[in-house]
Amino acid sequence: MPLAGVSKSTLVEGVISRLEELICSGEWPVGFRIPAEPELVRALGVSRNTVREAVRALVHAGLLDPRPGDGTYVRADTGLDAALGRAARRWGAIDALEVRTMLERDAARLAARRRDVADVTAIEAALKRVAEAGDDRAFVEADAAFHEAVVAATHNTLLIELYAHLAAPLRQSVTEALRADSNAHDPSHAVLARAIRAGDAAAAERAATTLLMVALAALSDGLGTGTREQER
Repeated sequence: MPLAGVSKSTLVEGVISRLEELICSGEWPVGFRIPAEPELVRALGVSRNTVREAVRALVHAGLLDPRPGDGTYVRADTGLDAALGRAARRWGAIDALEVRTMLERDAARLAARRRDVADVTAIEAALKRVAEAGDDRAFVEADAAFHEAVVAATHNTLLIELYAHLAAPLRQSVTEALRADSNAHDPSHAVLARAIRAGDAAAAERAATTLLMVALAALSDGLGTGTREQER
């Protein structure tokens, strides 16, 4: 979707809409440095002030991230991602883990009931990555891939999309747990995978709860008494 001129009416709104289209379509992915202001002015056929106002609005919305001396980068590809990103910066890691436990407990039960051969294959591949993770960073990424595969096995489109939007703060919650206790790696991933493969919804729910409670306990112990007040 190339840049193109916009109508002279409601110029700022028009530029905002055009830039949002580029971001939301993936033309400008998260992490992409957007064209410099002079290039935007030429491509869109509007004034510098119009471009500045539009970019400022998208920065305020959380979609763009200005970096002085470097440029402006895409921070999020939807308004929901931006809103959750802002909220996540106010969350504590315990809050994120508690939300994750609620979501993944039910996701595990649904996955056991609805999984197909492709889902089981994806979960097993992700489990292998978890087992082979050589350091905390690799473990966090492998753990995220594993849980994403479990959620995908629910075949619930809304849950899958919601979980994808929460991916960054949930990854951070695992990082915080490992920082509090380097032994927070837990073998329950394999137990959960077996339960889903067997179609045992109750066992899958138990395994998911146990798995996340290990991380929650590690984080709580690392914080002392484990209360939200102390975390904050």
